[in-house]
Amino acid sequence: MDRLLRYFLGQFIRRGTMTFTAANGTTFTCGDGTGRPVSARFLSPRTERRILLNPELALGEAYMDGTFVVENGSIADALAILLDQPAMVPQWARLQWWMRYLARHISQFNWRGRSRNNVAHHYDLDGRLYSLFLDADKQYSCAYFETPDATLDDAQLAKKRHLAAKLRIGRGDRVLDIGSGWGGLGLYLAEMTGADVTGITLSTEQLQVANARAGEKKLGRQAKFLLSDYRDIPGPFDRIVSVGMFEHVGVGFYETFFKRCAELLSDDGIIVLHSIGRSTGPDVTSPWITKYIFPGGYIPAMSEVTPAIESAGLLVCDIEILRLHYAETLKAWRERFMARREEAVRLYDERFARMWEFYLAASEMSFRKQNLMNFQIQLTKRQGVVPMTRDYIAREEARLRGIETGKQPRLQIAGE
Repeated sequence: MDRLLRYFLGQFIRRGTMTFTAANGTTFTCGDGTGRPVSARFLSPRTERRILLNPELALGEAYMDGTFVVENGSIADALAILLDQPAMVPQWARLQWWMRYLARHISQFNWRGRSRNNVAHHYDLDGRLYSLFLDADKQYSCAYFETPDATLDDAQLAKKRHLAAKLRIGRGDRVLDIGSGWGGLGLYLAEMTGADVTGITLSTEQLQVANARAGEKKLGRQAKFLLSDYRDIPGPFDRIVSVGMFEHVGVGFYETFFKRCAELLSDDGIIVLHSIGRSTGPDVTSPWITKYIFPGGYIPAMSEVTPAIESAGLLVCDIEILRLHYAETLKAWRERFMARREEAVRLYDERFARMWEFYLAASEMSFRKQNLMNFQIQLTKRQGVVPMTRDYIAREEARLRGIETGKQPRLQIAGE
């Protein structure tokens, strides 16, 4: 077994330096000798077999179970090497990829009940878990780092400001936030622009927190949060924003999503969609992520999104690609989680903490070493709704920044 393992890993790892100790005690080193050395140990022959047969699922499970141990460095260091190889999927594993690809419409067939169950699996965990690593506003999506030294809290505030600027919201505008989370973005829009915000979520845990926060800020009349599917909320709305929710729609429901948004949007309305995306074309979701983190989830390629937008009769006004912003966000989350890891163990157990550690590290390195990114797409129903040039975004960000610091009053900007 150790000979087969050595051959496979030697063929796969061409960059970096990684030393492995097999279950029988044999030690071997793979890579080109560059970079910081990392060493890991397999604690059982069964783990070696499982990783050889199904590495995308078994590696994460072995780390969770403690049968794959990183002895020199961290799991993030190990994944930085493993996810930086020229050929991520060995030729003999292509059959597994094709089987997953052909079955993805089934695994992502997210009807209402299934969508609710998928959301509960991840977002209805103990709220104290998310407090271990998120910013103070509990923004659980890609931040916007205006400067390399920005703090996580500053970058998440900048993300909300950036989205608000693209939405061009005026006082009294009806705003729908699809996938409103713990309410941070909706409350920001209500407070900074004077809009009437409706946030919808399928998480009962997030719903309770969001409405409680609206009450604490005395924004209960301006910002209300509902337990509702995007397919069921009545309209119309002047603005629609969705951040970090589209990844849960499912590839078979993209046309449904955009057609429903078009039905809900007023004729002069604006939509801004913020989602994780992939730059390398259609693919499949990691089986480990599907099983343990985001059942029913999928990161879309742009080539899968734009046909659905066209089918819905919507116009693309602006597309912005945020490349390494999520890598930096995830790095901050991972470091904050590791600093309070023992609290996660007390909330759940050691295996759960290792699962979350693997999730954050693998996600970070997927953005840092591979071709994942975030995109923001601005949509309208007709031409002329937004200015011809992008200067207005910076101007509106400056105005909002002034409101945040108490230096400027709210202004009506719709129809400028």
